[in-house]
Amino acid sequence: MTDVVGVPLEVVLVLAVVVVVGAFVQSVVGLGLGLLGAPVVALLEPSLTPTLLLWLAVPLSLFVLVAEWRHVNWWATAWALPARLPGTVLGVWLVAAFSDRALGVVVALMVLAAVVLAHWVVEVRLTPARLFLAGLAAGTAGTATSVGGPPMAVLFSHRPPQETRATLAVFFFVGTLLSVALFAATGEMPAASLWLGLLFLPLVVGGFAVGAAVRGRVPREGFRQVVLGVCAASAAVLLVRSLL
Repeated sequence: MTDVVGVPLEVVLVLAVVVVVGAFVQSVVGLGLGLLGAPVVALLEPSLTPTLLLWLAVPLSLFVLVAEWRHVNWWATAWALPARLPGTVLGVWLVAAFSDRALGVVVALMVLAAVVLAHWVVEVRLTPARLFLAGLAAGTAGTATSVGGPPMAVLFSHRPPQETRATLAVFFFVGTLLSVALFAATGEMPAASLWLGLLFLPLVVGGFAVGAAVRGRVPREGFRQVVLGVCAASAAVLLVRSLL
């Protein structure tokens, strides 16, 4: 069987499609690579969870930030970002301590919880305490599962789209860079994640560029609902497989 850095070629091709679609979605709504990709990666190649998507989130977040840095809510960032550090340390420990099957269950539950929150959340006022707790939760969940966007996205769900994308981009860029560095320092970063991340980088660039070009013409709410539906379906499959 043909493989790429130890990963079956057919799996690499499926992951490539997920990466380019996830980059497109994140370019439009501010998050999506982790939500879409985490269940698929955990289903097809659990050894790449969460490191592959964290590695890819670094350049993707940087692209979004460079494009929309003028809209960053720096006050909110100053309260949320410091909490990412203890959350990241806890997330690295969780990955080292639990099996692929357990992490699969956690990823699936995180994605399903994110979908529910996205449907039912009401406007939440930004306060220092809420931002710090959201940063802590995002750091832990994002490092352990690569699905770290929902805690912060919930707080920004009723803010202007440009502010949401830009502020999340700062948080994701610094946070995922820290997570990748800690995984590398602790020996928990598989070589396959590094090489596939480099292989998929042009797809991230392409997905981001297309999203940036069309985001003003995409009906945001309808598009968001479709994305959430796909996320819920993939998470449900992962949950059943992990439990059985």
